[in-house]
Amino acid sequence: MNRNALLALTAFTALTALLGSGCEKLKARDHLNKGVASFKGAKYQDAVDHFKEAVKLDPTYPTARLYLATAYMNQYIPGADSPENNQMGQAAEDTFKQVLETDPNNTLALASLASLKFSQAQGITDQDAKMKKLDEAKEWNQKLVAVDPKNKEANYSLGVIAWAKWYPALMTARAKLNMKPDEPGPLKDKKVREELKEKYGAMVDDGIASLQRAIDIDKEYDDAMAYMNLLIREKADLVDNPDEYKKMVESADNWVSKALETKKIKASRTPGTSAGGSQ
Repeated sequence: MNRNALLALTAFTALTALLGSGCEKLKARDHLNKGVASFKGAKYQDAVDHFKEAVKLDPTYPTARLYLATAYMNQYIPGADSPENNQMGQAAEDTFKQVLETDPNNTLALASLASLKFSQAQGITDQDAKMKKLDEAKEWNQKLVAVDPKNKEANYSLGVIAWAKWYPALMTARAKLNMKPDEPGPLKDKKVREELKEKYGAMVDDGIASLQRAIDIDKEYDDAMAYMNLLIREKADLVDNPDEYKKMVESADNWVSKALETKKIKASRTPGTSAGGSQ
């Protein structure tokens, strides 16, 4: 074969490969569009099938993999302990992590993993296992905040997780001291206060700081205000001085007032509602 013929054959082979690759990418996008349509129609398994085919046809297509992970996650039911449901949750986790392998700062994947871990924690009855899952949720939210410091939901979630880890320990301590949940504090036993402060004090402070950041980002974040009230009110159980306890409870009460007032303001902007609710 002469040189010109060889060059022509090489060019033809390359062109054929390029056209074939382009055809596969077009097919992948077609499956993505069909998957989106199925997802919107609540045909989630059909959506999964289309997204999986799109990923197969074009493994470098990050949008398809992201949609696939989301479709898996949408079918996961928190608290439903069945092999099929657990497999769905694991598939969502694995696929989101695959997205992060090529795009470590993908905020949707990070937020989804944080949400998935928190949802999984809610369905766990074993307290130690639940705390471990909450730690995983905390880790993913911290990664999200590192990438997107202005993400108010991630900062809020860190505050909620701090409360979810701290509250059971406080209630257990109160029960052992024969204190009712609504009985004024602080905790009666100084040793118990010190032990809880040592184990949970920094975490509660971090939770309060995270909630404050969320409120700084959104001045009308009433849900964050509500949890700010809880963390401050419960942290008051750890102080030694009754006057300090009173000041912290007053601070918590102020956050309750702020949350309620903010809800009223937001409701007044919604057509068909008044401060008293829907009309």
